Amino acid sequence: MTKNWVAAVEQAANNIRKRVLGLTIKQNGCYLSQALSSAEILSTLYLKSLNLGPSEAAFVPGAFAGVPGTPNGHPAGHGGRYNGPGNGDWDQFIISPAHYAVVIYAALVEAGRLSEDCFDSFNTDGSTMEMIGAEHSPGFVMTTGSFGQALSQAGGVALGRRLKNETGQVVVFLSDGEFEEGQTWEAIQCLAHHKLDNVKVIADVNGQQVDGLTKDVMNIEPLESKIRAFGGSVCVINGHDPVAIDEALGQSEAGKPHVVLCYTETDRGIPLLTPRKPHLHYVRFHDDAEVQAFREFHAAM
Repeated sequence: MTKNWVAAVEQAANNIRKRVLGLTIKQNGCYLSQALSSAEILSTLYLKSLNLGPSEAAFVPGAFAGVPGTPNGHPAGHGGRYNGPGNGDWDQFIISPAHYAVVIYAALVEAGRLSEDCFDSFNTDGSTMEMIGAEHSPGFVMTTGSFGQALSQAGGVALGRRLKNETGQVVVFLSDGEFEEGQTWEAIQCLAHHKLDNVKVIADVNGQQVDGLTKDVMNIEPLESKIRAFGGSVCVINGHDPVAIDEALGQSEAGKPHVVLCYTETDRGIPLLTPRKPHLHYVRFHDDAEVQAFREFHAAM
């Protein structure tokens, strides 16, 4: 049984990488490295670990009919409906880093919650398939930025769920750059103070940000001991190991928010990107020869 779901997750992760690479080639630019680092994390969550109800949203999302935010400009419902109802016994899944939107969409396709044809409208005028996700984007429960605000929002959701005696978990996906934000640490401290052990955080620790290596721009380590000092429980794992991801989510401590630190690689599965490290925050191609090399690699995936 374990072997079956692991194989499914690994195939989904490979499909995510291939789909996002294809989109990067087509548009000559996308958040590709985030897909490479988080593919196993999101595949494991959607295909195995999360307890999500059936999608309540259209398989093909609607476009904006007018200016976003106006009564006539918002498509029916919000992006969180793709994750199911998120109340009662169901988990609520909150995406924090909005620039991971393309990976979320690809994971929703692998989970059978979103049409793969939707990528034809990715990042085009009027489409809800935006490059930077917000509350109307498939898979996004709420707008979580500028940056680093989702964990605070999750605390409010988790407290409300506890007051209503709901058994479902609040699961938050973070990027490691958010540990540079003071609000993230205030949120962990607050979650611990209120003993909100119905909150689980899974972080993509890929060590990269827009200006280079995180350790050079703003060192956040040692994350494990810092999180424990602020009152959380922690697991440190290889973020490309589906079994480790699934098991770590279940190793929480009573009365504490639980954080899974998934250490990952930003060139995972695409060695052509390795010479560019650590400048992979947003991938564009330099010339036609490079585009052709990536096309050939994509065709062989």
